[in-house]
Amino acid sequence: MTTRPRGKTRAASTAEAKSYLQKSKEFLRASSDSLELGNYTAATGNAVHAAISAGDAISAILTGSVSQGEHADAVGQLENIGGDARSAARQLRQLLPLKAQAEYDSSPVTVAVARRAVTAADRIVTIADRVLRKTAGPSGG
Repeated sequence: MTTRPRGKTRAASTAEAKSYLQKSKEFLRASSDSLELGNYTAATGNAVHAAISAGDAISAILTGSVSQGEHADAVGQLENIGGDARSAARQLRQLLPLKAQAEYDSSPVTVAVARRAVTAADRIVTIADRVLRKTAGPSGG
């Protein structure tokens, strides 16, 4: 097991890791459906939330904790874990800047941005699913 990450964290169980994974899959489905419907803002926002939940699933299963600070702190936590978590950190880092654009900015989200967001979310959810299956066994996801 790796060293505990720096920053504010809270303990998280295997059951919570599984719950985070399920949430990430739900957000990903909503993101994909929104993209297909041409709802690019919703696609992007849901992609960001899918990534945040997937990152929490990975952190919870591999360290027994999740970040409680800023969402950007979760990126550092995943990087510190290493391995698959480092790959997940790259996807989360790509998506986090889109959160404000999708949720608070008055400008529309373009189809290109939404597609990239859904693709990145799919990658991190896939990583989380793989990590949980490997770590928690076949019932991990």
